Amino acid sequence: MGNDVDLVETRRALHGVAELVLAGPQYRQSGTIRLAVRAGGFCTTERPDLAVEGAVLVAGSARIPLDGATFAALGAAAGVEAGAPQGLYEEGGGARPGDVATVDAGAAGYIEECFVRGDAALTRLGQVRPVLWPEHFDLGITLDEVNYGVSPGDGHLAEPYAYVGPWKARAGDFWNAPFGATRPMRLLPDAGALRGFFEEGRARSAADPVQRP
Repeated sequence: MGNDVDLVETRRALHGVAELVLAGPQYRQSGTIRLAVRAGGFCTTERPDLAVEGAVLVAGSARIPLDGATFAALGAAAGVEAGAPQGLYEEGGGARPGDVATVDAGAAGYIEECFVRGDAALTRLGQVRPVLWPEHFDLGITLDEVNYGVSPGDGHLAEPYAYVGPWKARAGDFWNAPFGATRPMRLLPDAGALRGFFEEGRARSAADPVQRP
């Protein structure tokens, strides 16, 4: 999957593509920023029809390498103008159209495989279609005021991880993060382990007391 530097740089680049090349153009054309996971990567849910598979951007029959290209150039090659959604959120990945994407194919494949596993587990947990949100570049659902999802890594943990985040913090040894509970995806190597973590989080969210201020 590449080394830690590859993983962080690739995650940032994929976040930039998701936000600037997929979600921004989709919002301007179709009014939604929701992205989805699909076999081998992730994609828009409305027009324009764009996807990322491994280390390439897919636009119709075109397969455009991500590594070494600016986000603006990727957008132009796909027939869209790169740029983040405007007026919806204050924070994002921080990428700008003129920035260059640095993508390691192995790291990209690992991140996208984590999303695919997460999508299957979340769909089974909630019987709803998970959303890949471009703001924080995480895949998630919400059930009974509890967020469940998979992040490719961030300031909390630099590698892909699964999380359970009750809207009201719970007390107990299961909850190991400021926003709930997390587990690195490398410790949840198959569908059963990932579903087990989400199911345990669901049970603990219902059973554990709300944390006192």
